[in-house]
Amino acid sequence: MNSANPNVPEIELKVGEANQDDVNKGIVRIDTTILQQIGIRPGDIVEIEGSRKTVAIVDRAYPGDIGLNIIRMDGLIRRNAKTGLGEVIKVRKANVKPAKKITIAPARKGILIRAPQEIFKQGLVGRAVLKGDLISIGGTARRKRTMMDSEFENAFNNVFENTMMGFGLGDIKFIVASTDPNGPTLVSTTTEVVFNPESVELEEIQKTPDVSYEDIGGLREEIKKIREMVELPLKHPEIFERLGIEPPKGVLLHGPPGTGKTLLAKAVAAETNSNFSLINGPEIMSKFYGQSEENLRKKFEDAEKNAPSIIFIDEIDAIAPKREETKGEVERRVVAQLLALMDGLQSRGKVVVIAATNIPNAVDPALRRPGRFDREVDIGVPDKYGRLEILKIHTRSMPIEGNFHKDIAANLINEKVKKHLEDNKSKNTNLTEQINKLKEQKNINDQTVLGKLMNQLKNINNKINSLEEIKKVITIQNKLDEIISQIEKIEHSKEIWTHGDPKLEFIKITENKIDEELKDSIANLIDVGILDKNLFNEIRRNGINKDLSELANITHGFVGADAASLAKEAAMIVLRKILPDLQLEKEEAIPEELLDKLKITQADFLEALKVVRPSAMREVLVEIPNIKWNDIGGLEDTKQQLKEAVEWPLKTPEVFTRFGVLPPKGILLYGPPGTGKTLLAKAVANESQANFILVNGPELLSKWVGESERGVRKIFEKARQTSPTIIFFDEMDSIAPKRNASSDSRVTERVVNQLLTEIDGLRDLHGIVVIAATNRPDIMDSALLRPGRFDRIVYVGVPDEQARLAIFKVHAANMKLSSDIELETLAKETNGYVGADIEAICREAAIIALRKNIDVKEISKIDFDEALKRFPPSVTKEVEESYKKLEGHFREARAKEMKEEAPSYFG
Repeated sequence: MNSANPNVPEIELKVGEANQDDVNKGIVRIDTTILQQIGIRPGDIVEIEGSRKTVAIVDRAYPGDIGLNIIRMDGLIRRNAKTGLGEVIKVRKANVKPAKKITIAPARKGILIRAPQEIFKQGLVGRAVLKGDLISIGGTARRKRTMMDSEFENAFNNVFENTMMGFGLGDIKFIVASTDPNGPTLVSTTTEVVFNPESVELEEIQKTPDVSYEDIGGLREEIKKIREMVELPLKHPEIFERLGIEPPKGVLLHGPPGTGKTLLAKAVAAETNSNFSLINGPEIMSKFYGQSEENLRKKFEDAEKNAPSIIFIDEIDAIAPKREETKGEVERRVVAQLLALMDGLQSRGKVVVIAATNIPNAVDPALRRPGRFDREVDIGVPDKYGRLEILKIHTRSMPIEGNFHKDIAANLINEKVKKHLEDNKSKNTNLTEQINKLKEQKNINDQTVLGKLMNQLKNINNKINSLEEIKKVITIQNKLDEIISQIEKIEHSKEIWTHGDPKLEFIKITENKIDEELKDSIANLIDVGILDKNLFNEIRRNGINKDLSELANITHGFVGADAASLAKEAAMIVLRKILPDLQLEKEEAIPEELLDKLKITQADFLEALKVVRPSAMREVLVEIPNIKWNDIGGLEDTKQQLKEAVEWPLKTPEVFTRFGVLPPKGILLYGPPGTGKTLLAKAVANESQANFILVNGPELLSKWVGESERGVRKIFEKARQTSPTIIFFDEMDSIAPKRNASSDSRVTERVVNQLLTEIDGLRDLHGIVVIAATNRPDIMDSALLRPGRFDRIVYVGVPDEQARLAIFKVHAANMKLSSDIELETLAKETNGYVGADIEAICREAAIIALRKNIDVKEISKIDFDEALKRFPPSVTKEVEESYKKLEGHFREARAKEMKEEAPSYFG
């Protein structure tokens, strides 16, 4: 390509990271005020000059970037321009010609692609390319929207909005092998796109991984830390020489599996254009004496020869465990060799070692000092914003169809009505001026033109009247809601959108079915061109972000690998739906109408969520039971207390911050057996959409010294990683009895001590609530019962008549009862019965009825009477009184040791 034309204005800008929505689309973003300085409008094509020249479509910057003098571009464009984040590049308007023919080929060996040539063209329309550019297929619809009002909009003739959905080519990189004509060209629907299956390899692609920073979600801060530790020494070692300090030699990444440690190291290598040398921990081990150390030395020697290099040691705990704890001689020698190699790294910052581990405390401490691994970066579980970024990355090339969100539809219709009104009023003004000029001239030859203009004016005035009518109707909220509901119903109506005039078809099929005013408003929306297939596409497209946000909100504890697994599972669910229609044994192309069905919706993701669970929680996670507040009869006061203590802090933590108070850390539910304590914990976990760890007291206790405490530590560690989490201890009295009680083993004392430190350690953490249930609060250790540990002690008592009626209604909801049964009467007759007793009575009544006659249609009052005789109440008056006295006792002296003589029926 020729050198830049000196007459074309250019500007220097700093390179920034692209937003997820622009990745792999061939789009850059620049501040519009800067664009005006060099005579460019959004939708134009710019030439970007780093160490190499490339071209891209320009779009306006995000509001937050205005005035920052940056250009946002993805990893592909950065690679094509041979530049990196933070570097300065030149931007000018490109002299682009329409492409007659371009040839593309896979950028890597060993990729077999079977797809029609037309798919490559449809996925590249609107893309500006240069020979030697790396590109990916897809993003046509996004480019079409960007270039809609530019001089290049004709390139998109006959391109559908959903082009290139579902062909799985989005993640494969191609290289532009040739273009006709030479220089910057724009692919249009008339371009001949030739796919050459033979790969055209570039040396730099082979030696560096195919990952950019945009392929990593939710780790912005971590990326910043690593870039300053790794990129600076590799790109500008002279800075460190000037400062007179040694550049960092190593970075240790640690965190749960699946958070993106390996991916991060690959991205750093790709972005710095460094040689990437991978050492998988166990691979270098050998049975021959001295061979393991030699393997390690060879890796370091190769890296120094090919500097700048990044040596990545995965699972470093496997080859460098603590020497005092390992029994093998080989591991000790390998650790010693690694220490010597890291101390001997002489090539001034041109070789950096990155290591990854899930268990940093298992790594030899000599490696973890400055001078070897200078910095340790914790790659934790992402928050909801991080999860949204990760979901956007993994669904980037997926054919997602957004839900029809009524609020999005309402906003779009309001905006479009407003815009159409403004446009038509502006046209009205222009036409009126033209007509007045013609009338003044009174030229006979202009009479035909005048007539045409008068007709146009009449049509525009009709449109304005229609729009004013619509505007009046949609300002009334309930009318707008009705319009949106009706619009949603007609989205897939073939009669309206494929048979003739949509307005007439709509009026015909809704005759006498909907309100006249409503019908007129929708007919007007169709008539003025607001309501069409494009509007539905826009509603669905805008719905994708909202759907993914909702998904990110409920995938607590998910790491990047889990999000990838969720996306795959959702895709497989869709595939299973069409598998019966596929004829896989025939080697034919899949029919287009079947490919059109391959659309992944929010419902598919929610279905996949039932299968995919957070990997960090697999050892301890319990499936959240599908129990809602409505499934629990009575206990209204207890439910309200749990909502305040658990749901509020997890769902709206900002309200506590506003008042400067901390939410409760722990809740103890106590009361007679069968009153619904465990059921309440299950319901609160379900309603708050938090992760749920169930700990059955006796399961924690172990005969091995230290194992029980380790179990407690592990549970709290998992909860911290995957918050918001509810930890539920059932039968709490079995693991936290009074510590001074005589016992052969002191294991429970150690467990209580561990629990006290863990619950106190939760002070600075958010999103973890401990719920415990017991029927023996009198034998629990009193140190746990003070505020700051179990802040709320809630008595779950015997239900009163009203609560018993609610419980009967829950259990009898799906039972066939005869007309002589009155649940109110049963509630009166069951004084002293708890929830578990009432459930047993309902079940027993059904069995008695079936025993009499297996074909019985309904359960009678006699069956219930018989069941009541068999099941006396499980809680007597004395027991209930004892619990009530305990409640008073808690209030009087919670933190003090309970006195031996405290009234209790337990003896």
